[in-house]
Amino acid sequence: MSEGSERIDRLIRRVPDYPRPGILFYDLTPVVADPDGLRTCVDLLVAECDGLGVDVVLGIEARGFMLGGALARALGVGFILARKPGKLPWACVRAEYDLEYGTDAIELHRDAVSPGKRVLVHDDLLATGGTAEAAVGLVEMLGGTVAAISVVVELDGLGARERLARHDVRALVTLPA
Repeated sequence: MSEGSERIDRLIRRVPDYPRPGILFYDLTPVVADPDGLRTCVDLLVAECDGLGVDVVLGIEARGFMLGGALARALGVGFILARKPGKLPWACVRAEYDLEYGTDAIELHRDAVSPGKRVLVHDDLLATGGTAEAAVGLVEMLGGTVAAISVVVELDGLGARERLARHDVRALVTLPA
């Protein structure tokens, strides 16, 4: 792990038994609250993703918004939102997915991704890969190409890498599930 990744790891708050008993929640809000942590995180994400030739960054609600916009700005590309159902004001496409503790869905405006556009899918944390897989499906449904999937934290041992095997997954920090 790089010095920057170690710095991020130290700033991540571990919250046991949230949102339910037996789950260890990794809270990134202390990372983005710390000016140096935020700068380090964005700089490392840019270093991981620069050169991919992306046209747009897709941030997944809600924590993917924290750094996704900053990443898009630093890469000089646009930013689009994958939101919970009913949150976007125009015609949408939708994908449902399983969580480690339930089910959910995300939506994109149906004109958010033009055919042939290269999309960087970004979220704060990768666990089972269900949310990322849903976002990838929406991008591909609209004719886009997923250049990579970027996350701050990847939880090891939950099968996300296998689930997303056909995609380039880039994580700054890998932690135990």
